[in-house]
Amino acid sequence: MKNIIVVTGGAGFVGSNLIKSLLKKTNKRIVSLDNYSSGNKKNHVKDIRVRYIRGETIDIATNLNFIKNQIHSIFHFGEFARIYQSFNKFEECFRSNSIGSNAVFKFCLDKNIKLIYSATSASLGNNGNDKNLSPYAFTKSKNLELLENLRKWFNFKFEVIYFYNVYGPGQIETGDMATVVGIFEYQYKKNKPLTIVKPGTQTRRFTHIFDTINTCIEAWKKNKCHHYSISHKKSYSIKELAKMFKTRVIYVKPRSGERYASALTKISNNRRIIAKYGKIDLKGYVTSFIKSKNYENKKFTKVHKKKRS
Repeated sequence: MKNIIVVTGGAGFVGSNLIKSLLKKTNKRIVSLDNYSSGNKKNHVKDIRVRYIRGETIDIATNLNFIKNQIHSIFHFGEFARIYQSFNKFEECFRSNSIGSNAVFKFCLDKNIKLIYSATSASLGNNGNDKNLSPYAFTKSKNLELLENLRKWFNFKFEVIYFYNVYGPGQIETGDMATVVGIFEYQYKKNKPLTIVKPGTQTRRFTHIFDTINTCIEAWKKNKCHHYSISHKKSYSIKELAKMFKTRVIYVKPRSGERYASALTKISNNRRIIAKYGKIDLKGYVTSFIKSKNYENKKFTKVHKKKRS
């Protein structure tokens, strides 16, 4: 009986939120395969139905050999997932996104396992021209081409979901893999100026993690080989995002591979993309964050004053 769902990158931001949702909405067991390059044990979900395995996707056939005939589907979210960093860590990006993902695809094909693959708007924006802006975008776009060919050649079953600047609970706040919303939250909490990459007018369709996960679950329930995009209808510039925090800002030099717009993707390999839109608005999220942090600061100050008196 195939009663196991595998989540690659299950100890990461998106993967851990997905596992929480799967536990609520399914009765299946869940196995996370993560190399912990950006994942963290603090994201582990404590539940008897969840098991965590440390390992590389390149070795997925070996790592999951003991459950190979019990796997119902694989959410492949365990790839190298940053644009700018893919220049400095090209070998890691290529190893994860090309070699590792190809191993995942082959494993699914050999064992007749359904695949749910996380694509990115960075690989197909600007009428497809953005795919050559960075090693990250290039490797992701090539994976989409391969998946479509596997569907034609072998009737391979999969669903593709395009992510758009995901933010929310559990996001990475520091280090190379931090999200811009996470970075701004961390800087705000530390009373530091927010760092805006020049020119600051670049726009993004920031999408809350809960909206993203809901679309992932919806796609998982299908068996259509469809492409889905999950974004918010409204886009914000980085400067507009920074202004929501109502604090100091500084500008830093532009980075390689920087995209200046996050346009909705309409076509992928001649296949229509089904557009899904998030309900949670970024401005409301940031307002709630600021209120909660200001409350915590006031509470800490009151307690500190009492101790001193």
